Amino acid sequence: MSAAVERVWIEPTLSRTVDGRSARVPFDVYVAFLDMPEVTAAAARFRKLGSYELQALDDDHYLASDGDGARGIAQVLRREPRRLVLLSRGEHTGPILGTISGSALTVLDLEPREGVVNPRLTAYVYIDNRVAAALARVLIGTFGSLADRKLGEGLRITAEVAEWAVDRSGGFCEWLAREPLPPARRDRVLAALPSCAAGPDSSGGRSIQSP
Repeated sequence: MSAAVERVWIEPTLSRTVDGRSARVPFDVYVAFLDMPEVTAAAARFRKLGSYELQALDDDHYLASDGDGARGIAQVLRREPRRLVLLSRGEHTGPILGTISGSALTVLDLEPREGVVNPRLTAYVYIDNRVAAALARVLIGTFGSLADRKLGEGLRITAEVAEWAVDRSGGFCEWLAREPLPPARRDRVLAALPSCAAGPDSSGGRSIQSP
């Protein structure tokens, strides 16, 4: 594990820093959805915000697919009150270069301020394929902007799901009550959203809203 981290950290093919979409939610709500990305992904699919599929292997390991050719496994290396560090390993299959594998070390910093959470993500990416790595370095402007959009997409989805969850008229509590989640994961959400703990009618009996 340490060798994989050192390779990505010392010899990255590229590194990017992205200021993500701010979320107007309590800090503990935002962190709850970060800690349970498979719940966030399920809510995003329901709301048609994205097509991510995630499976929690345990509290720190996840299998993931973006529904667009990328898949892999991610491990949480460190959790701090305002920082999350992950190491991921995966591959992407596309029509031009075929299947490309690589690793990424991701550092997510959170800045809560007056009811708003501002995320900043820094990713260090190592591409195994030498041709793809060379192209990425040469086309850093184009490739980098594509990477920025992809990185920002995950933060946007997290923000939108969290904001849906705190909107008591939006139907999140009803969705949560019906979604087949493991009890421990459901309890984690309810701990951050006590308004949902009283049951699906606690938000006024509104029906689930899906765009």
